[in-house]
Amino acid sequence: MRFLILILIAVVALTAFANNRIEQERHLALEELTVNSSRKEKYTKKGNPAVAFIEKVMANRNLTDPKKTNENYSFGQYERIKVGIVDFPIDSCGPVGFLSQYLDESPLSGRQVLNLTVKEKVSDLYFRRRPKTQREVIRLRNSHGLDDMIADAQSMQVFANDVLRPIDLYDSDDIEIMHSKYVSPLGHIATDFYKYYLSDTIADAEHGDSLIVVSFLPHNPSVPGFNGRLYVVKGDSLTFIRRAELRLPKAANVNYIKDMQLFQEYDRAPDGSRLKTLDEIQIELGALGQTAYVSRLNVFNAHSFTAPRDSTIFSDPNEVIDRGNSNERIASYRPATMQYGEANMDRMLAEMNSKKFIRYSIKVLRTLVDDQIKLGGSDAKLTYGPIFSTVSRNDLEGWRFRGGLNTTGYLSHHWFAKVYGAYGITDHKWKYGGELEYSFNRKEKHQMEFPVRSLKLSHSYDVDKLGQSYSSSDAFFTSVSFTKNRLLTYRRLTAFDFKWETRSRLAFSLRLSHQQQLESRYVKFIDGNGNSFGSISSGLITFELRWAPNEKFYQSSKSRRNISSYGPTVRFTHTFGPQGLFGARSWTNKTEASIDHRFWLSAWGHIDTRISGGHVWSRSDFLSLLTPEANISFFNNKNSFMLLKPLEFINDSYATVHLEYQARGALFNYVPLLKKLKLREVFGFHSVWGHLSANNDPELHPELLRFPDGAAPVRMGAMPYMEFNVGIENILTFLRIDYVRRLTYTGSPNVQKNGMRVSLHFTF
Repeated sequence: MRFLILILIAVVALTAFANNRIEQERHLALEELTVNSSRKEKYTKKGNPAVAFIEKVMANRNLTDPKKTNENYSFGQYERIKVGIVDFPIDSCGPVGFLSQYLDESPLSGRQVLNLTVKEKVSDLYFRRRPKTQREVIRLRNSHGLDDMIADAQSMQVFANDVLRPIDLYDSDDIEIMHSKYVSPLGHIATDFYKYYLSDTIADAEHGDSLIVVSFLPHNPSVPGFNGRLYVVKGDSLTFIRRAELRLPKAANVNYIKDMQLFQEYDRAPDGSRLKTLDEIQIELGALGQTAYVSRLNVFNAHSFTAPRDSTIFSDPNEVIDRGNSNERIASYRPATMQYGEANMDRMLAEMNSKKFIRYSIKVLRTLVDDQIKLGGSDAKLTYGPIFSTVSRNDLEGWRFRGGLNTTGYLSHHWFAKVYGAYGITDHKWKYGGELEYSFNRKEKHQMEFPVRSLKLSHSYDVDKLGQSYSSSDAFFTSVSFTKNRLLTYRRLTAFDFKWETRSRLAFSLRLSHQQQLESRYVKFIDGNGNSFGSISSGLITFELRWAPNEKFYQSSKSRRNISSYGPTVRFTHTFGPQGLFGARSWTNKTEASIDHRFWLSAWGHIDTRISGGHVWSRSDFLSLLTPEANISFFNNKNSFMLLKPLEFINDSYATVHLEYQARGALFNYVPLLKKLKLREVFGFHSVWGHLSANNDPELHPELLRFPDGAAPVRMGAMPYMEFNVGIENILTFLRIDYVRRLTYTGSPNVQKNGMRVSLHFTF
């Protein structure tokens, strides 16, 4: 979704002088796909011949699956992804009048489209039955577009492939498009979700047989599904589907999508296996007063059931083997002639880049996306940033001002450096930090490019927010909170990091660090005997293992953002620090682990879960103990506790559960007014149980540091801390508001029993 919004923002920025146009009524060529459900007779599943027929189609799915009936299966694939703007407002005499010559026509509505990006790929796909293995070998590719100029081109390609992934009606119970799931007409729950009708029999002149037309539509058109038709070969014992046509109902509770149609065509091998020959998606989306056109075309050929000539393909650790390069020969693989605009993207982009107004607008957009300013051209060796951390605020520093410089891959492909300085208006102290990193593998633009395999040396002196790693950054928006927080110290940290990521998404890191916690005017370090310490030092060795086998992410120069949730994310961390190392007063020996996973409930949303736990094995000061993640900002975060005070609980053993169910209108879709507004419900539950053993109780061991005066931690009993949230999302398509209620430990001093939280939530 971010990809499309960025493109739309770009267009708005480039055409700020233009007025918004009034959207006209559309007459689509496939309007007849909508089945007329206003029949007098009551629909029934029992005894319905259409249901019996479609159940037979479902039962035969494995009998025609080429991946299950053959030891080897391969085919060639041509793919084309396009994004453009519909009815682009162009004044032929204006500054962007030259774009009128590049307008194409939308196959969906017949309206004019200005293409913003065109990505082509030619590849071979190989499947092996035993052991089950899949590989894609990219042979040729072309990518031209505005998105590559605004954001990271490789991440944009990953995002485009993920949200517009190829679809096979037979493969799963759900059809996934744009990170949303729709019930497949051949899924296990399909006969309860859809109404089916045997609506016609037509001749298939190309193949010399007749096709039975099975029409279907959802019982409730607000629940994401499709209207459509399946064309099944008449008299075929395997009920072979020749063609499928699907269309999103206009009443469906989805955002931004004004129209969406899917087409699939199949051929049959001599042994009866189905061979997909065409897979096409066409979408029109509306946002920011404009309509975007998005399409993905996949054409398949050269189907084969023999083993690949190159047997090393399956031993390659990468599922996608990229041997492609931009080459004009890709034109010979195109199944149809391209329209003028999409065939001349390079020329259009060159003209756009020659206009100062457009060129500077693109630079501004790129700056906002990257959160940094390039000090030079597109191949700048230095950047300033992050820009959203230039100004922030906290209760120790007051208003904080920060500036920083970072090197890029254009200065060195292996060495990278960062430095920053910050000053607090209230505490009148300078903070600073710097790092030097060596990458074992060559980086083109920045050190965060996947995979990270590096050694890094860093040193910093800055503010530390105890018990708030979520809001530890100094970005302006996360610094805004609803209550005062004085559990802030200063920390001097020197660290040596080794990190190694594999392409299978297994990563491990090792950190050797020396940190010195320095008291602030709010937090003093005093032991049980009354001795005061200006600072607390420790030397730590931290090992972390992370595994996310199906992770895909958008990657910028300083962070990664997940763009999909198809599998678990497992983390294991162990930290060890001997007493006496770098003057450490006590031992540090603790283990933590967590697992994150999303459970899809088809068209009825998904449940995000996180289960974590930890234990401290040593006698340690409170700085090395375990505290649940407190979030005191106004913004919702599903993996933190929104009504918990920082350091309200300090434990040496803990277990947490975070659950969030985004129901996608599972209830509201049946309430007329709420259904019309396309509001959606959200439910969350968050709980932590912990225990502080006698071994780490400062009241029993006066040599340990006392808990900070401003914390007043509560001792947990058998009852865990629990809170829940109930929210409404999709307000104006992007706003979410949650009511949060504290269920236990409501009698603790100075706690909030309930509250409201907001967040921006862009989703389809």
